[in-house]
Amino acid sequence: MPARFRRLLLACLTLAALPAAAQDADAPIQMLLRDNAELILDSSRRTIGPAIDALASSGLPDAREVLRRWQDKEMWVEEETGAFVFAEEVDRDTLRLYDVAGGAEIGTAPDDGYDQLKPNSGIRGMIGAALVQFQLSDPDAAARARALATIERDPEESHLAALRAAPEDPSPALAARKARLERLLTIRFDEDEAARLAAIDGFAGDTGVDLRATLNPLVATRTEVAETFPEAGVARELRPGSDALPREAAYDLMVDAGIAEPRLTPSAMRDALVANAADGAVAGIPVARLDTEDARVAAYQDLEAQGVVPAAATEEEVDALIADHVFYTRWTGAPAPVAEAAADTLRGIEARVAASQALDLGLDALSLASIYFLAAIGLAITFGVMGVINMAHGEFIMMGAYTGYVVQQVVPDYTLSIAIALPLAFLVTFAAGVAMERLVIRHLYKRPLETLLATFGISIALQQLAKNIFGTQARPLTSPAWLDGQVALNDIVAISNIRIAIFVLALIFLGLFLWVMNRTRMGLEVRAVTQNPAMAASMGINPDRVAMLTFGFGSGIAGIAGVAIGLYAKVTSEMGQDYIVQSFMTVVVGGVGNIWGTLLGAGLVGLLQKGIEWMNPSNTLAAQTYMILFIILFIQFRPRGIIALKGRAAGA
Repeated sequence: MPARFRRLLLACLTLAALPAAAQDADAPIQMLLRDNAELILDSSRRTIGPAIDALASSGLPDAREVLRRWQDKEMWVEEETGAFVFAEEVDRDTLRLYDVAGGAEIGTAPDDGYDQLKPNSGIRGMIGAALVQFQLSDPDAAARARALATIERDPEESHLAALRAAPEDPSPALAARKARLERLLTIRFDEDEAARLAAIDGFAGDTGVDLRATLNPLVATRTEVAETFPEAGVARELRPGSDALPREAAYDLMVDAGIAEPRLTPSAMRDALVANAADGAVAGIPVARLDTEDARVAAYQDLEAQGVVPAAATEEEVDALIADHVFYTRWTGAPAPVAEAAADTLRGIEARVAASQALDLGLDALSLASIYFLAAIGLAITFGVMGVINMAHGEFIMMGAYTGYVVQQVVPDYTLSIAIALPLAFLVTFAAGVAMERLVIRHLYKRPLETLLATFGISIALQQLAKNIFGTQARPLTSPAWLDGQVALNDIVAISNIRIAIFVLALIFLGLFLWVMNRTRMGLEVRAVTQNPAMAASMGINPDRVAMLTFGFGSGIAGIAGVAIGLYAKVTSEMGQDYIVQSFMTVVVGGVGNIWGTLLGAGLVGLLQKGIEWMNPSNTLAAQTYMILFIILFIQFRPRGIIALKGRAAGA
């Protein structure tokens, strides 16, 4: 074989053995990396921006993968040729190489000829920001949502350009989310003052937490002092001696600014005079003559003139200096027009937030009132008609809740189980109420103390029976799936679907009760016995039968209330005790024996409790105490409740 041919063959074999990256030096992505090699290889957060921007805006199909690999520290550069490659370590000394153009595998090579690019956290963050624009254009909606979440979590100035450059999102929800995010970043990062002001105006009426988080840094201020007010940028004038700027703080501000000397305190002046006393005199003034404040000040000023003690201001000098200067706060978070617009928007937000909080508190109170109304309506019937103080009323609520729990163990469909549990709880507690009235209450009429003690004993017995059957641990009463979640009017006002359902149930039972009392014979007899038991008996009505049915009816409604309450509260043997006190307060405040009074009483007790808890949220026991004290005072002025019972029974 001729020597020339052998040399040519050897050269071809050598080229074939070189990494493919060296053979693909003309690939556009490789050329772009080489053009920016100096910035990439000697990079810092301050200088790397142009190289990242060049890749992100290149439009090359390989740019996204290069940025991702660079961010993950998977990009290397060949020392001899300067070619960029992707690589992964096979072992301690060997790399598996991949072409940056297309990602095809090149082969393996020793790692001593390659340098790994190791961007620090700051550069990785900048690369991540550049990658966002690719993710915002991703065909996968989940990828676009993740990109928006990344920006929302840690927004940067570069994200604004990425959002504006991204195409319109086909998903209406993501499009609205992206538009909102773009306006938030415009407020925060845009250099155009008019654009920032327009973006702020576009959020009129919005109370979002993200908006408040964006606006708050813009209204940052710094307190300053000067001889005259600056021409622009003043947020607020401060008057020394006011709560906003105490006199001492005003002078300290002047000292910090180098305008005034430190204040001369009496103790500092005394120490300085003592330290410079010699031969019975200070600065030539006999000590005996230093018995007045003016003399001591004069002696200190003489020492100050001699340079013996540091210069300091007297109280008179302090007042004079303060009077000769103006104090103000200056906008530091943004230019004055932007900061003022942000401050106006925040004031509007605060007003809307306060209104929303009041509405939310009102909805909470209404929800709690509906619960108390359900719990108290049965007690209002028995207490109003029969005058019986039933301390076991809470246990009927507990029995209803446990009835719902037992039904759910048999019927796994939660919607069907609740539909079965409501009437079944009424029947169970109706039967228990009738039995209690026949066996105990009927023998204790006109003996309120004995009735109270007897029903209290029954209450304890029923609690213990429940513990023996169901144990001491709370049992779940699961609501149907369609009651999950909440109705949110904005970021502040929201009410759970379960509470809405309880409110609707309370309205249904209000209507049912009114129908029974006004449209049925039983209601007519109950009203007759309530108004005048003796006259009702003379008209052929059996008061004992009415009392039995009334007690059973009231107990049955308590059972239904137990199912409703158990959907959001814990079901335990003691759960009735959480509502018995409020139930009695509801009945007494509203007016004994009057359904509309019970409704108003529930509303008043619910609003009062929520209001006290809002003012004292850290102490629930104190809130209960204050509420009971208020009810006691209320009864002193309105002993018969909001709506007093009319008729002869009212005076009984």
